[in-house]
Amino acid sequence: MSKKETYEAKTEQLLTPIAGRFGVEIYDVEYVREGSDWYLRAYIDKPEGVNITDCENVSRALSDVLDEEDFIADAYILEVSSPGLGRTLKKDRHLEKSLGAEVELKTYKPVDMQKEFSGILKAFDKETITIETEGSGHVFRRSEVALIRLAFHF
Repeated sequence: MSKKETYEAKTEQLLTPIAGRFGVEIYDVEYVREGSDWYLRAYIDKPEGVNITDCENVSRALSDVLDEEDFIADAYILEVSSPGLGRTLKKDRHLEKSLGAEVELKTYKPVDMQKEFSGILKAFDKETITIETEGSGHVFRRSEVALIRLAFHF
């Protein structure tokens, strides 16, 4: 397991009881470098959507536990937020909750001379993701999918 994966897994483990205490669920945890800074991001959600108080409460509690555990060697910035309306679907649990929803999918290389697709998420498995566009199904190998997220319309 890489340092990134270890930090994310340990943070999610520490975050689980905190999320339960504040009535939110963990959407995702990521540890990423942007420029010269490291960010530890926790995305939380709940059916009616999270608000600033939810983020504040979880952030304070998580910060205290992270200070106690002190397992991340690098200096980092902690951020706690909602995954947003156009949330990225990274994990199977994200895809499961989004079956039947409109999604945007981008591929690494062109498929049928295009790299961007939108449609209804119909199915997924270990190897593929299926979306329905204009009445026909398109099956993509997961290895060719660069990004899949919920469609967001203004």
